[in-house]
Amino acid sequence: MARTGRRVAPVVGVLAVVLLLAVGLVIGLRVTGASGPLPGEERCVARASGNSVAVDLDQAHYASIVVGLSVKRDLQPRAASIAMATVYQETGIRNLDYGDRDSVGLFQQRPSQGWGTEKQLMDPWYATGKFYSALVKIDGWEDADITTIAQRVQISAHPDAYRAHERDGRILASTLTGQSPAGFTCLVRGHAPGQPGQLRTAMTKTFGVRDFGAGPGAAPATGSRVSVTAPDTGDAWAYAQFAVANAKLYGISKVAVDGRSWTSDETTLPSWATDAEATRGVSGTTVVITLR
Repeated sequence: MARTGRRVAPVVGVLAVVLLLAVGLVIGLRVTGASGPLPGEERCVARASGNSVAVDLDQAHYASIVVGLSVKRDLQPRAASIAMATVYQETGIRNLDYGDRDSVGLFQQRPSQGWGTEKQLMDPWYATGKFYSALVKIDGWEDADITTIAQRVQISAHPDAYRAHERDGRILASTLTGQSPAGFTCLVRGHAPGQPGQLRTAMTKTFGVRDFGAGPGAAPATGSRVSVTAPDTGDAWAYAQFAVANAKLYGISKVAVDGRSWTSDETTLPSWATDAEATRGVSGTTVVITLR
């Protein structure tokens, strides 16, 4: 028995080390965005052109800002694809307060290189705006290779690394710009109270919208409702899918637009359903958001 115990002890020790390394690897991949959420976890899924990509709720929040600001600036969806490939590579769609030398934020921009102060670059709206301002100064960015243009903006030590993220960046850009209607959904757990004021502020900063209403029909029995009308159907879907991406953050339970609706579900990933009643009496470009 003593010999058996001596033989088992090293094996247990090795297994423990392997387990710790595996856990560390998973955590490392999650932090950098190289690994998506595990099955059953809270997550968002974007689907476009027969392809899909899963992100966690923090990543969805930042992606919705990055892509939404391209809509605000009336840029081609390709701009959002370039931006998303960039933040995937630089930070895994994380707003990091550290990086190589003095690099910080979603895009790992450096204060010493004139991008702004550290505080400014930790603001995802500011950092993304600076990225787009640099992007549009590059001749031919609309048609050139995504990785080539991303490198022109970032001047990275790994110029070809952005290519690995082009596909996923395109999917997120297509859904969150509204080019792929009903292509974005999230599994959200918990019943955080609604934050209509914070939602309005975020949509104003992201899309520039300022005219909010209360939505059609009688007020909900509990919570509140926010409606906003977009200039066209594409922008309306961008607004709607921004709301879905931030459903947990702002306590959103339902989003309706263009005769369809998304309703939060804690057990399964919700699908957008046909729901003419939810948008009855409003135009196809009006988004109705119900909060808890």
